[in-house]
Amino acid sequence: MSNETFLIPIRQNNDLSDIALNELRMDLDEHPLHQRAYTELAYLLGNSHKYSLNNVKTIDSPLRNKKILFVGSSVTFGFGALGESFVDYLWKKDGIAAIKDAENGTTLVDQDTSYHGDSCVARFKENLKTPIDMLVLQLSTNDARTNQKLGKVSDDDHFDTQTIIGAMEYIISQAQATWHCPILIYTNPYFENKLYEQMVKAAHQLARKWNIEVLDLYNNPDFKDQPALYMADEIHPTRAGYLEKWLPVFENELTKILAKK
Repeated sequence: MSNETFLIPIRQNNDLSDIALNELRMDLDEHPLHQRAYTELAYLLGNSHKYSLNNVKTIDSPLRNKKILFVGSSVTFGFGALGESFVDYLWKKDGIAAIKDAENGTTLVDQDTSYHGDSCVARFKENLKTPIDMLVLQLSTNDARTNQKLGKVSDDDHFDTQTIIGAMEYIISQAQATWHCPILIYTNPYFENKLYEQMVKAAHQLARKWNIEVLDLYNNPDFKDQPALYMADEIHPTRAGYLEKWLPVFENELTKILAKK
């Protein structure tokens, strides 16, 4: 079945936004086998039309017109939510000027997953000439899932982007040198993985070293053992999860950080 034909019932039954439609179209061009996953995800209660981006009303928000770059993988993309993640809800409700640079299955470490230059490091580099007000970086679960090297916090200006910590430090250092802007690393909610637990601890180390912020959902009890309405699986939120759980937390955190700028 062609991707266009496949997307017709999802667009209609789930009230898929034009933004999400375009994102799913591009993702399916790269990952044709995702058709099956999106079919199953479309039937989840948390992805029903009730939670569609199209139903979100725009408010008078202090975040309006703030240009924020979001770099990440499937959780930033909204894989479990048919392409509508917290980034899209922030755009629709709060009017942020969002740059959503997210690719499913990719890593922080500078290694190709599906095509050349799809890592977070590589995609981040492509955005360096674009002025922004803030950078939000996902602590990608794919690095833990694929057992990448954790690395160590650098004591000089050389960062090994083939390691998780090195990749994060490279992105942080370049962002600060280029934009002098606030930086937020956000984690996934808790799931059983020792390497990811170490990654969360490393993110806090880097926050202290570089004077940046961490939104730690991993250790947030409100995000542990969530009902199926909010999570498509242990990693990926549904549209309901992003809208009702993630959006308020991000609105609060981004507003607080940008107020200090």
